[in-house]
Amino acid sequence: MDSISYKTAMTNKATASKNWVVVDAEGKVLGRLASEVAKMIRGKHKPGYTPNTDCGDNVIVINSDKVKMTGKKWTDKQYISHTGYPGGQRTQTPNEVLAKSSTILVERAVRGMLPKNRLGRALFGNLYVYEGSEHKHEAQTPKEIKL
Repeated sequence: MDSISYKTAMTNKATASKNWVVVDAEGKVLGRLASEVAKMIRGKHKPGYTPNTDCGDNVIVINSDKVKMTGKKWTDKQYISHTGYPGGQRTQTPNEVLAKSSTILVERAVRGMLPKNRLGRALFGNLYVYEGSEHKHEAQTPKEIKL
């Protein structure tokens, strides 16, 4: 027997149990939805959570076009980006982003809640956002999650 009877189990890529889950965004507030999705992608809801490993689930978000925002955020909130050129700062409101694609709203909200390093970029690949109620991941037999 070891001299230390309690050992911390560290999850790695080989031992991580990754599941597929579906989240319905219809009628949900964007920020609250994004924080729950980011938690599932990161794996913080699992008992074997390891901060430096991709041990979270693959999350499918459907009905992203029916997401809500509270207050006047549809018109007053500003998404700022920069082209890299002098004077290249651009701003968009959520209404303008929604007109282009509603998946960008959810993806941007979740990405902002993930780590800003190579692990965060890898974790973002576990997010799949769709505008309607149909998705192309039936083969993975995802489990429906109520938020």
